[in-house]
Amino acid sequence: MMRRVRAKKFLGQHFLEDLGIARRITESLSIPPSHVVEVGPGMGVLTQFLVQREDLDLYLVEIDSESVEYLHQHYPQLSNRIIEGDFLKFDFNKIFPDKFSIIGNFPYNISSQIFFKVFDNRNHVDKVVGMVQREVGRRIASGPGSKEYGILSVLLQSYYTIEYLMTVDEHVFSPPPKVKSGVIRLVRNEVDKLPCDERLFVKVVKAAFQHRRKTMRNSLKYVEFDHGAIMHLPVFDLRPEQMSVEAFQELTKLIEEHPLCE
Repeated sequence: MMRRVRAKKFLGQHFLEDLGIARRITESLSIPPSHVVEVGPGMGVLTQFLVQREDLDLYLVEIDSESVEYLHQHYPQLSNRIIEGDFLKFDFNKIFPDKFSIIGNFPYNISSQIFFKVFDNRNHVDKVVGMVQREVGRRIASGPGSKEYGILSVLLQSYYTIEYLMTVDEHVFSPPPKVKSGVIRLVRNEVDKLPCDERLFVKVVKAAFQHRRKTMRNSLKYVEFDHGAIMHLPVFDLRPEQMSVEAFQELTKLIEEHPLCE
């Protein structure tokens, strides 16, 4: 029997030890037969429940070589589906021809980057169930008017229905993190394309929240468009946390319709 994997701080590893919570997380991924990627399985606390499900075509992506060795020993049936590498550099197109889902106790030091990668692959990532820092989970699930509402909230909510499922206390991990954790679920909505230029939309949202205490007028002063034509409109008096997802889309469309004069 192989010894336990040593948690590595530089990888943001905190191993979940509560099997009841692990089961609840895996049961939250309710899908028809599908490809599933588990991110950072560690010692397989989620994997042990996922491998029992006949509706899942499961792959594991793990950057820690010690964990990879552990997983090969304990889950030999997944030997050709255990991928050693950095999830953030993972090329999904090499394995999945179509849509797939993601699940995991996400490494806390890259949890936000994982969701930006989900956003970049939104036409392929159908569902996500992930445990992250509670602050990150609330940020992604929060709506306008909340201090947590931000870039990831607006970008992801444009394409996903998002639920904050539960808060998880520190003591159920080894080693315990310094913050509480939260489990969130993302389900792809029916939006194929936004009613505005999607690249410009991302640029507008990021520029707005870089200076979230300022009005949209001040936040967007460096975004290129004909400022003189529309900057007087009331929408530019708002701060970004006052703007709904739809309002950001409408604003982007407005900016798109007023390019700089040649």
